[in-house]
Amino acid sequence: MKKRKLDVLYEDKHLIIVNKNGNMPTIKCDNYKDNLYSEVFDYLHKKNQKVFVVHRLDKDTSGIVVFAKSERVKESLQNTWDYTERNYIAVVHGITKDKGTIKSYLKETKTLYTYSTNDKSGKYAETSYVRVKSNKQYSLLKINIKTGRKNQIRVHMKDNNTPILGDKKYGKKDGYRKMMLLANEIKFIHPVTKEIIHIDLKIPNEYSKIVE
Repeated sequence: MKKRKLDVLYEDKHLIIVNKNGNMPTIKCDNYKDNLYSEVFDYLHKKNQKVFVVHRLDKDTSGIVVFAKSERVKESLQNTWDYTERNYIAVVHGITKDKGTIKSYLKETKTLYTYSTNDKSGKYAETSYVRVKSNKQYSLLKINIKTGRKNQIRVHMKDNNTPILGDKKYGKKDGYRKMMLLANEIKFIHPVTKEIIHIDLKIPNEYSKIVE
């Protein structure tokens, strides 16, 4: 099988930013042969460069992922990650308000299912959204996360009674094979050069067409 070409969005000698496909784990997962880390590792190994995981996206979420080329840069990025601006695009079932914010504490069951609770022993999560457009069935949202908890957006959209299209874990059985959630924008200060790194992907046509 011919390997996919890695979709590199930005690269310098300190870090690399790539566009992840949906249905692919960020790191090695027992049930999946392919993972994004391995693809980046193979790409950089040819250049005699190392790779370090800075953050992850859910397997079914596509979009922007940042990797570091040294442990020092990885730690620097992770230490300031709360200040990184991270936006997503999603198509959800139903018609949302024009904008809204969802806050809860998240916990995970032994079967790795994440759910919202008012119990403050959980991890605080905050998700804000703005509706870009909608039709009678679906809404296209721009989503910003103040925290980066596991499955956060998916759980909060479920809590909002507007689950993400194609979300087999927290959504409806809607027949969509692909989950319509894309990490499309990231903005942060480069830990070495101190320049502002801003990656902004366009809304995919397949997302827009669903809400026409």
